[in-house]
Amino acid sequence: MSSLRELHLYHCPAKVEQTGFAFLRDHLRCLHVKFTDVAEIPAWVYLLRSLRELNLIGNLSSENNKMIGLESMRDLRHLKTLCLKSNLAKMPTNITELSPHLIKLVVHNDGTKLMVLNSLKKMINLIELELHSCELERIPHAIFSLTNLQELDLKSNSIRTIEEIISFQHLKRLCCLKLWHNKITTIPSSISQVRSLEALHLSHNKLESLPPALFALPKLWHLDLSHNAILVLPADVALLHNLQYLALNSNKLEALPKALFRCLKLKALLLGNNALTFLPESVGHLLQLTHLELRGNCLDRLPVQLANCRMLRKTGLVVEDHLFDALPVEAKESINQESTFTSG
Repeated sequence: MSSLRELHLYHCPAKVEQTGFAFLRDHLRCLHVKFTDVAEIPAWVYLLRSLRELNLIGNLSSENNKMIGLESMRDLRHLKTLCLKSNLAKMPTNITELSPHLIKLVVHNDGTKLMVLNSLKKMINLIELELHSCELERIPHAIFSLTNLQELDLKSNSIRTIEEIISFQHLKRLCCLKLWHNKITTIPSSISQVRSLEALHLSHNKLESLPPALFALPKLWHLDLSHNAILVLPADVALLHNLQYLALNSNKLEALPKALFRCLKLKALLLGNNALTFLPESVGHLLQLTHLELRGNCLDRLPVQLANCRMLRKTGLVVEDHLFDALPVEAKESINQESTFTSG
Protein backbone atom coordinates (compact mmCIF):
# COMPACT_ATOMS: atom_id res chain seq x y z
CA MET A 1 0.00 0.00 0.00
CA SER A 2 2.95 2.28 -0.54
CA SER A 3 0.91 4.45 -2.92
CA LEU A 4 -1.91 5.09 -0.39
CA ARG A 5 -2.83 8.78 -0.40
CA GLU A 6 -6.53 8.81 0.62
CA LEU A 7 -8.22 7.05 3.55
CA HIS A 8 -11.86 6.77 4.72
CA LEU A 9 -12.64 5.91 8.36
CA TYR A 10 -16.35 5.32 9.05
CA HIS A 11 -17.24 4.86 12.74
CA CYS A 12 -13.82 3.35 13.33
CA PRO A 13 -11.45 4.33 16.20
CA ALA A 14 -8.59 2.90 14.08
CA LYS A 15 -5.57 2.43 16.27
CA VAL A 16 -2.35 2.31 14.23
CA GLU A 17 1.05 0.84 14.91
CA GLN A 18 3.98 3.24 15.10
CA THR A 19 5.37 2.24 11.70
CA GLY A 20 1.91 2.58 10.16
CA PHE A 21 1.46 6.00 11.70
CA ALA A 22 4.86 7.12 10.44
CA PHE A 23 3.84 6.17 6.91
CA LEU A 24 0.43 7.90 7.17
CA ARG A 25 2.03 10.98 8.71
CA ASP A 26 4.39 11.37 5.77
CA HIS A 27 2.24 10.22 2.85
CA LEU A 28 -1.51 10.62 3.51
CA ARG A 29 -3.00 13.55 1.60
CA CYS A 30 -6.79 13.16 2.05
CA LEU A 31 -8.74 11.79 5.03
CA HIS A 32 -12.49 11.28 5.54
CA VAL A 33 -13.69 10.56 9.08
CA LYS A 34 -17.35 9.76 9.78
CA PHE A 35 -18.37 9.51 13.42
CA THR A 36 -21.28 9.76 15.86
CA ASP A 37 -19.37 11.60 18.58
CA VAL A 38 -16.29 13.75 18.10
CA ALA A 39 -14.46 11.65 20.70
CA GLU A 40 -14.37 8.82 18.14
CA ILE A 41 -11.87 10.72 16.02
CA PRO A 42 -8.47 9.08 16.57
CA ALA A 43 -5.97 11.47 18.15
CA TRP A 44 -3.33 10.61 15.54
CA VAL A 45 -5.51 12.26 12.88
CA TYR A 46 -4.34 15.66 14.13
CA LEU A 47 -0.69 14.72 13.72
CA LEU A 48 -0.81 13.97 9.99
CA ARG A 49 1.55 16.70 8.96
CA SER A 50 1.34 15.92 5.20
CA LEU A 51 -2.47 16.02 5.11
CA ARG A 52 -3.90 18.36 2.46
CA GLU A 53 -7.64 17.66 2.90
CA LEU A 54 -9.63 16.69 6.00
CA ASN A 55 -13.34 15.78 5.93
CA LEU A 56 -15.14 15.43 9.27
CA ILE A 57 -18.69 14.07 9.11
CA GLY A 58 -20.65 13.75 12.35
CA ASN A 59 -21.89 15.48 15.49
CA LEU A 60 -19.88 18.61 16.22
CA SER A 61 -22.53 20.41 18.27
CA SER A 62 -21.61 23.47 20.32
CA GLU A 63 -20.75 21.68 23.55
CA ASN A 64 -18.18 19.68 21.62
CA ASN A 65 -16.68 22.54 19.65
CA LYS A 66 -13.77 22.81 22.04
CA MET A 67 -12.75 19.30 21.04
CA ILE A 68 -12.57 19.90 17.30
CA GLY A 69 -8.96 19.63 16.34
CA LEU A 70 -7.83 19.44 19.95
CA GLU A 71 -4.67 21.45 20.60
CA SER A 72 -2.73 19.68 17.87
CA MET A 73 -4.84 20.96 14.95
CA ARG A 74 -1.98 23.42 14.52
CA ASP A 75 0.26 20.51 13.50
CA LEU A 76 -1.70 20.14 10.25
CA ARG A 77 0.61 22.66 8.68
CA HIS A 78 -0.07 21.65 5.07
CA LEU A 79 -3.87 21.37 5.31
CA LYS A 80 -5.49 23.27 2.45
CA THR A 81 -9.10 21.98 2.51
CA LEU A 82 -11.32 21.45 5.58
CA CYS A 83 -14.85 20.04 5.15
CA LEU A 84 -17.24 19.87 8.11
CA LYS A 85 -20.58 18.13 7.57
CA SER A 86 -22.24 18.57 10.91
CA ASN A 87 -24.53 20.72 13.08
CA LEU A 88 -22.40 23.65 14.21
CA ALA A 89 -23.98 26.54 16.10
CA LYS A 90 -20.80 28.60 15.77
CA MET A 91 -17.52 28.41 13.91
CA PRO A 92 -15.00 26.69 16.21
CA THR A 93 -12.36 29.23 17.22
CA ASN A 94 -9.50 26.73 17.15
CA ILE A 95 -10.09 26.18 13.44
CA THR A 96 -8.67 29.66 12.96
CA GLU A 97 -5.30 28.16 13.89
CA LEU A 98 -5.38 26.79 10.35
CA SER A 99 -6.15 30.19 8.85
CA PRO A 100 -2.67 30.97 7.48
CA HIS A 101 -2.72 28.01 5.08
CA LEU A 102 -6.39 27.01 4.62
CA ILE A 103 -7.63 27.86 1.13
CA LYS A 104 -10.98 25.97 1.10
CA LEU A 105 -13.53 25.72 3.90
CA VAL A 106 -16.76 23.76 3.53
CA VAL A 107 -19.51 23.72 6.16
CA HIS A 108 -22.62 21.64 5.40
CA ASN A 109 -24.75 22.19 8.48
CA ASP A 110 -27.82 20.00 8.02
CA GLY A 111 -30.23 22.85 8.75
CA THR A 112 -28.74 23.88 12.11
CA LYS A 113 -28.54 27.68 12.42
CA LEU A 114 -24.93 28.85 12.27
CA MET A 115 -24.92 31.91 14.51
CA VAL A 116 -21.32 33.05 15.06
CA LEU A 117 -19.07 33.54 12.04
CA ASN A 118 -16.66 36.25 13.21
CA SER A 119 -13.71 33.84 13.21
CA LEU A 120 -14.03 33.68 9.41
CA LYS A 121 -12.40 37.11 9.23
CA LYS A 122 -9.06 35.60 10.18
CA MET A 123 -9.08 33.16 7.25
CA ILE A 124 -7.75 35.75 4.85
CA ASN A 125 -6.22 33.19 2.47
CA LEU A 126 -9.49 31.38 1.74
CA ILE A 127 -10.10 30.98 -1.98
CA GLU A 128 -13.27 28.85 -1.72
CA LEU A 129 -15.99 29.01 0.94
CA GLU A 130 -19.14 26.87 1.11
CA LEU A 131 -21.78 27.40 3.78
CA HIS A 132 -24.66 25.05 2.97
CA SER A 133 -27.86 24.55 4.98
CA CYS A 134 -26.75 26.91 7.77
CA GLU A 135 -30.09 28.76 8.03
CA LEU A 136 -28.38 32.01 7.09
CA GLU A 137 -30.86 34.84 6.54
CA ARG A 138 -28.34 37.31 5.13
CA ILE A 139 -24.87 37.22 3.62
CA PRO A 140 -22.52 37.13 6.64
CA HIS A 141 -20.48 40.34 6.98
CA ALA A 142 -17.38 38.37 7.96
CA ILE A 143 -17.13 37.19 4.35
CA PHE A 144 -16.35 40.70 3.14
CA SER A 145 -12.94 40.51 4.83
CA LEU A 146 -11.85 37.56 2.69
CA THR A 147 -10.04 39.50 0.00
CA ASN A 148 -8.59 36.40 -1.70
CA LEU A 149 -11.97 34.70 -2.08
CA GLN A 150 -12.70 33.47 -5.61
CA GLU A 151 -15.74 31.24 -5.06
CA LEU A 152 -18.57 31.63 -2.55
CA ASP A 153 -21.38 29.07 -2.26
CA LEU A 154 -24.32 29.80 0.08
CA LYS A 155 -26.64 27.06 -1.14
CA SER A 156 -29.79 26.01 0.74
CA ASN A 157 -30.04 28.77 3.32
CA SER A 158 -32.91 31.15 4.15
CA ILE A 159 -31.52 34.27 2.48
CA ARG A 160 -34.30 36.64 1.40
CA THR A 161 -32.38 39.85 0.69
CA ILE A 162 -28.91 40.37 -0.75
CA GLU A 163 -28.57 44.15 -0.33
CA GLU A 164 -25.13 43.51 1.17
CA ILE A 165 -23.93 42.36 -2.23
CA ILE A 166 -22.43 45.81 -2.84
CA SER A 167 -19.68 44.89 -0.37
CA PHE A 168 -18.52 42.17 -2.74
CA GLN A 169 -16.95 44.92 -4.85
CA HIS A 170 -14.07 44.84 -2.38
CA LEU A 171 -13.43 41.17 -3.15
CA LYS A 172 -11.58 41.84 -6.38
CA ARG A 173 -10.97 38.13 -7.09
CA LEU A 174 -14.51 36.87 -6.56
CA CYS A 175 -15.49 35.22 -9.83
CA CYS A 176 -18.13 32.65 -8.81
CA LEU A 177 -21.11 33.44 -6.59
CA LYS A 178 -23.66 30.73 -5.76
CA LEU A 179 -26.83 31.91 -4.02
CA TRP A 180 -29.02 29.04 -5.25
CA HIS A 181 -31.79 27.34 -3.27
CA ASN A 182 -32.65 30.38 -1.12
CA LYS A 183 -35.65 32.73 -0.85
CA ILE A 184 -34.29 35.76 -2.72
CA THR A 185 -37.01 37.96 -4.23
CA THR A 186 -34.96 40.84 -5.66
CA ILE A 187 -31.53 41.42 -7.17
CA PRO A 188 -30.25 44.85 -6.06
CA SER A 189 -28.87 47.22 -8.68
CA SER A 190 -25.60 47.30 -6.76
CA ILE A 191 -24.74 43.91 -8.26
CA SER A 192 -23.25 45.83 -11.16
CA GLN A 193 -20.40 46.85 -8.83
CA VAL A 194 -19.19 43.23 -8.52
CA ARG A 195 -17.40 43.48 -11.84
CA SER A 196 -15.17 40.44 -11.34
CA LEU A 197 -18.09 37.99 -11.47
CA GLU A 198 -17.85 35.31 -14.15
CA ALA A 199 -20.46 32.83 -12.86
CA LEU A 200 -23.67 33.63 -10.98
CA HIS A 201 -26.02 30.93 -9.68
CA LEU A 202 -29.46 32.17 -8.58
CA SER A 203 -31.59 29.13 -9.36
CA HIS A 204 -34.36 27.95 -7.03
CA ASN A 205 -35.22 31.37 -5.59
CA LYS A 206 -38.30 33.62 -5.81
CA LEU A 207 -37.23 36.14 -8.45
CA GLU A 208 -39.96 37.69 -10.61
CA SER A 209 -37.95 40.37 -12.40
CA LEU A 210 -34.36 41.16 -13.38
CA PRO A 211 -32.73 44.60 -13.00
CA PRO A 212 -30.73 46.16 -15.88
CA ALA A 213 -27.70 46.19 -13.56
CA LEU A 214 -27.50 42.39 -13.77
CA PHE A 215 -26.45 42.73 -17.40
CA ALA A 216 -23.62 45.18 -16.66
CA LEU A 217 -21.20 42.47 -15.54
CA PRO A 218 -18.54 42.45 -18.27
CA LYS A 219 -16.95 39.06 -17.44
CA LEU A 220 -20.14 37.06 -16.83
CA TRP A 221 -20.21 33.88 -18.91
CA HIS A 222 -22.38 31.57 -16.76
CA LEU A 223 -25.80 32.74 -15.55
CA ASP A 224 -28.27 30.35 -13.94
CA LEU A 225 -31.71 31.83 -13.21
CA SER A 226 -33.68 28.60 -13.47
CA HIS A 227 -36.54 27.65 -11.15
CA ASN A 228 -37.75 31.15 -10.34
CA ALA A 229 -40.89 33.09 -11.37
CA ILE A 230 -39.34 35.43 -13.95
CA LEU A 231 -41.90 36.91 -16.36
CA VAL A 232 -39.68 38.94 -18.71
CA LEU A 233 -36.10 38.66 -19.93
CA PRO A 234 -34.89 42.24 -20.54
CA ALA A 235 -33.31 43.11 -23.88
CA ASP A 236 -30.30 44.27 -21.84
CA VAL A 237 -29.19 40.62 -21.85
CA ALA A 238 -27.44 41.46 -25.13
CA LEU A 239 -24.88 43.43 -23.11
CA LEU A 240 -23.45 40.17 -21.77
CA HIS A 241 -21.01 39.77 -24.65
CA ASN A 242 -19.20 36.84 -23.01
CA LEU A 243 -22.29 34.85 -22.07
CA GLN A 244 -21.87 31.13 -22.86
CA TYR A 245 -24.37 29.50 -20.50
CA LEU A 246 -27.85 30.85 -19.75
CA ALA A 247 -30.41 28.82 -17.78
CA LEU A 248 -33.96 30.19 -17.63
CA ASN A 249 -35.82 26.90 -17.46
CA SER A 250 -38.79 26.59 -15.10
CA ASN A 251 -39.81 30.25 -15.08
CA LYS A 252 -42.86 32.10 -16.49
CA LEU A 253 -41.45 33.53 -19.72
CA GLU A 254 -43.98 34.06 -22.50
CA ALA A 255 -41.59 35.62 -25.02
CA LEU A 256 -37.89 36.14 -25.69
CA PRO A 257 -36.27 39.42 -26.74
CA LYS A 258 -34.56 39.27 -30.13
CA ALA A 259 -31.60 40.90 -28.40
CA LEU A 260 -30.91 37.57 -26.66
CA PHE A 261 -29.65 36.20 -29.95
CA ARG A 262 -26.94 38.83 -30.11
CA CYS A 263 -25.16 36.86 -27.37
CA LEU A 264 -23.15 35.10 -30.05
CA LYS A 265 -20.93 33.13 -27.67
CA LEU A 266 -23.87 31.19 -26.23
CA LYS A 267 -23.20 27.46 -26.09
CA ALA A 268 -26.02 26.37 -23.77
CA LEU A 269 -29.48 27.94 -23.64
CA LEU A 270 -32.00 26.32 -21.27
CA LEU A 271 -35.57 27.53 -21.78
CA GLY A 272 -37.64 24.46 -20.88
CA ASN A 273 -40.84 24.64 -18.81
CA ASN A 274 -41.85 28.21 -19.53
CA ALA A 275 -44.84 29.60 -21.44
CA LEU A 276 -43.08 30.41 -24.72
CA THR A 277 -45.28 30.33 -27.81
CA PHE A 278 -42.65 31.41 -30.32
CA LEU A 279 -38.91 30.93 -30.87
CA PRO A 280 -37.45 33.81 -32.92
CA GLU A 281 -35.78 32.97 -36.24
CA SER A 282 -32.70 34.81 -35.00
CA VAL A 283 -31.86 31.75 -32.91
CA GLY A 284 -29.99 30.77 -36.07
CA HIS A 285 -27.37 33.40 -35.26
CA LEU A 286 -26.07 31.28 -32.37
CA LEU A 287 -23.36 29.46 -34.30
CA GLN A 288 -21.66 28.11 -31.17
CA LEU A 289 -24.82 26.66 -29.61
CA THR A 290 -24.45 23.00 -28.59
CA HIS A 291 -27.32 22.63 -26.10
CA LEU A 292 -30.83 24.05 -26.49
CA GLU A 293 -33.61 23.05 -24.10
CA LEU A 294 -37.17 23.89 -25.16
CA ARG A 295 -39.33 21.06 -23.82
CA GLY A 296 -42.36 22.06 -21.76
CA ASN A 297 -43.38 25.27 -23.56
CA CYS A 298 -46.34 26.19 -25.78
CA LEU A 299 -44.50 26.16 -29.11
CA ASP A 300 -46.40 25.08 -32.20
CA ARG A 301 -43.32 24.95 -34.42
CA LEU A 302 -39.57 25.37 -34.53
CA PRO A 303 -37.92 27.89 -36.85
CA VAL A 304 -36.11 26.31 -39.78
CA GLN A 305 -33.18 28.60 -38.94
CA LEU A 306 -32.24 26.16 -36.17
CA ALA A 307 -30.32 24.37 -38.90
CA ASN A 308 -27.95 27.35 -39.04
CA CYS A 309 -26.75 26.50 -35.53
CA ARG A 310 -24.00 24.40 -37.03
CA MET A 311 -22.72 23.07 -33.68
CA LEU A 312 -26.18 21.89 -32.54
CA ARG A 313 -26.81 18.16 -32.77
CA LYS A 314 -30.02 16.24 -32.14
CA THR A 315 -28.61 14.98 -28.84
CA GLY A 316 -28.22 18.58 -27.67
CA LEU A 317 -31.74 19.65 -28.67
CA VAL A 318 -34.27 18.93 -25.91
CA VAL A 319 -37.71 19.37 -27.43
CA GLU A 320 -40.90 17.42 -28.04
CA ASP A 321 -40.54 14.88 -30.85
CA HIS A 322 -43.48 16.22 -32.84
CA LEU A 323 -41.90 19.68 -33.07
CA PHE A 324 -38.61 18.28 -34.33
CA ASP A 325 -40.39 15.97 -36.77
CA ALA A 326 -42.28 18.94 -38.24
CA LEU A 327 -39.04 20.60 -39.39
CA PRO A 328 -38.18 20.39 -43.11
CA VAL A 329 -36.12 17.34 -44.06
CA GLU A 330 -33.03 19.42 -44.82
CA ALA A 331 -33.13 21.06 -41.40
CA LYS A 332 -33.54 17.73 -39.63
CA GLU A 333 -30.67 16.22 -41.58
CA SER A 334 -28.43 19.17 -40.72
CA ILE A 335 -29.16 18.79 -37.00
CA ASN A 336 -28.93 14.99 -37.13
CA GLN A 337 -25.53 14.82 -38.80
CA GLU A 338 -22.65 13.63 -36.66
CA SER A 339 -20.25 16.49 -37.31
CA THR A 340 -20.14 19.77 -39.17
CA PHE A 341 -16.47 19.51 -40.00
CA THR A 342 -14.27 16.92 -41.68
CA SER A 343 -10.61 16.65 -40.95
CA GLY A 344 -8.35 17.52 -43.78
